[in-house]
Amino acid sequence: MEHPILFISIILEKMGLPVPHGPVGHSLLEQLCAPYMTYTWLVMAFLFFVAKLTLGDLEMVPGKGQNFWELVIGGMDDFFADNMGREMTDKFFPMIATFALYIAVANLIGLIPGFMSPTSSLNTTLALTLIVWLSHHVIGFKAHGLGYYKHFMGPVWWLVPLLLPIEIISNFARLLSLSIRLFGNIMAKETLLAILFMLAGGFFAPLPIMILGVLVSVVQAMVFVLLTVVYFSQAQEHAH
Repeated sequence: MEHPILFISIILEKMGLPVPHGPVGHSLLEQLCAPYMTYTWLVMAFLFFVAKLTLGDLEMVPGKGQNFWELVIGGMDDFFADNMGREMTDKFFPMIATFALYIAVANLIGLIPGFMSPTSSLNTTLALTLIVWLSHHVIGFKAHGLGYYKHFMGPVWWLVPLLLPIEIISNFARLLSLSIRLFGNIMAKETLLAILFMLAGGFFAPLPIMILGVLVSVVQAMVFVLLTVVYFSQAQEHAH
């Protein structure tokens, strides 16, 4: 199949379900106005305005909004520092924390009837994955120079012919596992909710599935961020 995303969209259209991505091969303007891009802008605007409203005036005695953000940001900072070290956290905290907040809100927005999660499009999840994948190799080369290649060679020289292809394939497989895991879970959540809404004909009938959808949305954001931290941490470690 030349365009698997197009194939999926055709199936969903035949079923009368919402298509969670834009048209394939159209103009740049049409791609920028595709549903997943529209909801991406919406999520970005939501995060911006919520942060502006709750953190517009920082106070010595924080209110509820400031307390919430201090808890979230402080918790992520401690987690990243424990797993990547303070130096790495100071460099990459803005990027990883932004990914965490964006993915969490993007996953959750699809639970609102009539809305879709931009992360239910492979275009979105693959773009995020490419940034993580390229960044962790940049970290590796900055930390070890050309010696970074030793991460792919194995512990002893006579295993190189066996381990080198395996390490290279497994590293490229991160592109698929990280992007398709997030895309597949959120796509399944959106499709299941759409079917249940059509069958139930009301808002409260699929409520248990919506609660499960909240759990899936949060867990998938945590998994993506956790794997990002693991990849960054492994890239700076010395090869064994």
